Amino acid sequence: MSRQIHIGHLTLGGGAPVRVQSMTNTDTMDTRATVEQALRMVEAGCELVRITAPDVKAAENLGRIKEELLRRGCEVPLVADIHFNPKAAEVAATLVEKVRVNPGNYTDRNTGKLEFTEQEYNDELKRIGERMSTLIDICKAHHTAMRIGTNHGSLSERIMSRYGNTPEGMAQSAIEFARVCEEQDYHDLVFSMKASNVKVMVDSTRLFVQKMHALGMDYPIHLGVTEAGDGMQGRLKSAAGIGALLLDGIGDTVRVSLTEDPEAEMPIAYDILQAVGARITQPEYIACPSCGRTQYDIQRALKEIKEKTRHLVGVKIGVMGCIVNGPGEMADADYGYVGSGHGKITLYKGKEIVKRDIDQKDAVDELVKFIENDRKQ
Repeated sequence: MSRQIHIGHLTLGGGAPVRVQSMTNTDTMDTRATVEQALRMVEAGCELVRITAPDVKAAENLGRIKEELLRRGCEVPLVADIHFNPKAAEVAATLVEKVRVNPGNYTDRNTGKLEFTEQEYNDELKRIGERMSTLIDICKAHHTAMRIGTNHGSLSERIMSRYGNTPEGMAQSAIEFARVCEEQDYHDLVFSMKASNVKVMVDSTRLFVQKMHALGMDYPIHLGVTEAGDGMQGRLKSAAGIGALLLDGIGDTVRVSLTEDPEAEMPIAYDILQAVGARITQPEYIACPSCGRTQYDIQRALKEIKEKTRHLVGVKIGVMGCIVNGPGEMADADYGYVGSGHGKITLYKGKEIVKRDIDQKDAVDELVKFIENDRKQ
């Protein structure tokens, strides 16, 4: 389990629910558009709203965005997304609850060096600590959290010279920055290993967590497959990468990166969390694909059951075609709806039959009525 940190009023890690976040795609200088989109994101379930701050002016405008959100009754924590401009990070850290920085932005760039001696390697690490010291001091003074976000493809020349553009390089880069922060007694950190390649994202995150734990570190982890695309492909890539790590017990916050309106990301994130049992926010349905043994319209029944039980958060309902495999394969279900003959349904509580051979036209209502009465007891 990771340590728990605070991002404004929100707890992250240390047994807190896996948090769902997303990022606005409006012009940060357009306060109204950014606020309106942030409100839609929160309405969809977003718990952390990230906003780009490409320069100091945009960073300063985060304060106006924050003020307007608060005026509208929205206290969602804001995260400033920083690229290439350490000064913007310093300004943003005084205004919002968290900043995200890329390690590559604090390293020597465009030196053309292909090899580094041990002394040269260590000298650059020292310079990184010096460059980050102002930001770290501001974050400590304002209780601002920081995400160190390592991205595949944006590693420093120093890291590339020793490890290449590999998961090992990504993990090592993040570890070095963790040490820089710890040396300055700053620990409100979150780490991420982002890649558009699912395997690279999973491998680098696992490797970083192994290295971190070996050093006695326990920082929260942010999960996401970056630039996943849109539609089914974007959803499947995100589910594969995020889900694999959550099943390992890794991950304290997630972002599904879709080329769609950001509001579309939250339902997918919660679906992934539900599927792996990391955070239960809706009912769960165990339903067979059916076969020639099924003697009722199972597709219609499942749709109707889902419509009428969507309010039963955490309840597992099995919808099975027949009794051959039904009762056994829905063993994890709290309640069951199983075909038992032509147009006939038998209802279960766990593995016990509660009512036999109900006509299919009445069976869904009978199931819902039974569940609701049973949960009142």
